[in-house]
Amino acid sequence: MERAPRFKTRSVVFDRRRKTWNLLTWEARKRRTQRIGTLSEYRSKTAAQRAAQSIPRTDIPQPQHEAGTIRVLVDQYRKEKMPERASTRRGYETYLQNQILPKWQDAAITDVQPRPVELWLNTLKLAPKSKVHVRGLLHTLWDYAMWRGDVPTARNPMELVQIRNASKRVNKPRTMTIEEFHRLSAILTEPYKTMATVGVCLGLRWSEIAGLKWQDIDWIDGELRLQRAVVKQIEDEVKTVHSSKPLALDTRILDVLKQHRQNSVFTAPDDWVFASPAKLGRLPRSYTSFWEKLGRACQDLGIRHISPHSFRHSYRAWLDELGAPITVQQRAMRHGDIRVTMSYGETVGDGLREASSRLAAKAIPNKRIANGLRRL
Repeated sequence: MERAPRFKTRSVVFDRRRKTWNLLTWEARKRRTQRIGTLSEYRSKTAAQRAAQSIPRTDIPQPQHEAGTIRVLVDQYRKEKMPERASTRRGYETYLQNQILPKWQDAAITDVQPRPVELWLNTLKLAPKSKVHVRGLLHTLWDYAMWRGDVPTARNPMELVQIRNASKRVNKPRTMTIEEFHRLSAILTEPYKTMATVGVCLGLRWSEIAGLKWQDIDWIDGELRLQRAVVKQIEDEVKTVHSSKPLALDTRILDVLKQHRQNSVFTAPDDWVFASPAKLGRLPRSYTSFWEKLGRACQDLGIRHISPHSFRHSYRAWLDELGAPITVQQRAMRHGDIRVTMSYGETVGDGLREASSRLAAKAIPNKRIANGLRRL
């Protein structure tokens, strides 16, 4: 005999007074009773339960939406799950407007399958890293569709999409030598000279340099607390939770900052450390102004262009040449993943030659010692 199903929000009960079988259900937190039949029609509870199976289930909430096109899905994602950080939203919108929507806006999410996506990505004139970001955003849309209930929860098909040379850089990061930095620092005017010094001595991102306020500096304990980031003159949170960890300030860096404060017009605790006079101190100096200053200085020196992010790459490379352990470098760079730290900077100048000489000295015995061993 087939086992009778168990009901949780639906149960079959017998009304002894009326001699009827009834189906009890819950709708909108209220109990409802629906007649199944009489005792003469269904001689047992099992028979009544089987009959109840044919009654439509009204207790299961019906989805308020149906799986539509990618364009509809993206609109809903913007309202419900789009990251709040301004720079992240801007990056997502760039890939949505320029790549994803022009290709997939009229398709359903179930049409976005590994093979067509991989073939499509191969046709895009983007760097491998940018293709990884596009794939990642499609992965996010698939997760969102499963979260909404548009598609069954299963393995995300975007995990099967492969991108060649995904970790290969098209343009290698620019890393300065100590000599280059000294020459650059000598011709930079203030406050750009101080900005470059802070960037290369602390390994700060440009958004963190621009987001500094005087109240973030603990002059007594020699610490810097990164509270915010500024991207395209929009104040926001720092990039990651690791980015907000306090940084130790050497007395020489403190002296540089003190000198800059003495020469600055905006010195209140809530003022920007590198406030823009053109904006009457309401905003910090812009990325564009620093980029242009660096460009002109490099042109005058006859060296390759240096971007604001080059100071962060140089910071890690110099730590490595000084023999700092990789775990220390990771904490100094405030990275959550040590692999990210290892991708920063490259050995410059005589660092590789010196390291090779030290290894050779250990591997190849001294000629005098070797001759003495032969005689023995």
